[in-house]
Amino acid sequence: MSFRKVNIIILVLAVALFLLVLHHNFLSLSSLLRNEVTDSGIVGPQPIDFVPNALRHAVHGRQEEIPVVIAASEDRLGGAIAAINSIQHNTRSNVIFYIVTLNNTADHLRSWLNSDSLKSIRYKIVNFDPKLLEGKVKEDPDQGESMKPLTFARFYLPILVPSAKKAIYMDDDVIVQGDILALYNTALKPGHAAAFSEDCDSASTKVVIRGAGNQYNYIGYLDYKKERIRKLSMKASTCSFNPGVFVANLTEWKRQNITNQLEKWMKLNVEEGLYSRTLAGSITTPPLLIVFYQQHSTIDPMWNVRHLGSSAGKRYSPQFVKAAKLLHWNGHFKPWGRTASYTDVWEKWYIPDPTGKFNLIRRYTEISNIK
Repeated sequence: MSFRKVNIIILVLAVALFLLVLHHNFLSLSSLLRNEVTDSGIVGPQPIDFVPNALRHAVHGRQEEIPVVIAASEDRLGGAIAAINSIQHNTRSNVIFYIVTLNNTADHLRSWLNSDSLKSIRYKIVNFDPKLLEGKVKEDPDQGESMKPLTFARFYLPILVPSAKKAIYMDDDVIVQGDILALYNTALKPGHAAAFSEDCDSASTKVVIRGAGNQYNYIGYLDYKKERIRKLSMKASTCSFNPGVFVANLTEWKRQNITNQLEKWMKLNVEEGLYSRTLAGSITTPPLLIVFYQQHSTIDPMWNVRHLGSSAGKRYSPQFVKAAKLLHWNGHFKPWGRTASYTDVWEKWYIPDPTGKFNLIRRYTEISNIK
């Protein structure tokens, strides 16, 4: 009888040991699929392997990877988190997020991405080296973006995503309501390195910025009094485009040395002041307008419904906002700020900061603090 009991105990221990080994292997696989790897500088392209190929295909079948690049600065980190969360929850595609940040933000970002709501996300944190911008950006207090290195990360896509042939870039002040696969599948014309949403499209209302001229044509971004600009023979009335969301053919981008071309115009602007003094939008727009003049494809306007941050009022109907594939709060009034519009739509995707460093600014919060 005692011999039988010993055998049963041994069998139970063997089963327990087997289950422990199985559990350990499952955790190891989960860790691989979790995807976060160590930070790397972007001086010199470095291959990025998130998951061994066999495992990647086992999980995602034959799905093509969709690289989405988004910059995440410390003071706007909540925006990047909300954008990432909205993309992930509205697609079944194999999305990999390349989250570009500075060294002093990486730990904060990583702790946020470890939230339960974000554990299924595959991502790579990429450190952006501000030294890349030396001699290319003139700091201007009136243009706050000029002092924020991550604003220019979009110029360096082939270095940020060295192994990809195609990628999506988007700003941190967006919410995606459609399947990102549809945007990724945007057809680019032969010879075109990028596809943007033009400012004259039917989805986004034309906006006139007081003192800045028209925000939707080239003269709102470039100083046509400068001879170097006039020599380019670009029509001042040409419709501009928004660089906050675009699809890039990185093979074509590399072939045409787009990054080098952009850097050339950045340097010339530092030397000669080629941008409009009353810049109508982002400081990244002028060099892009020059380099991509009549040489870019277009994305569906519903994939960049913008100007939600240009005023505190609501410019679109609830039905239109609901139908938009991507909402863009470009402008001064961000959805995490005090007087933004459509904050209820944005907050649906916001995940509170587990560290408590990032907090939404809301009127009712201020009122309660006063009391």
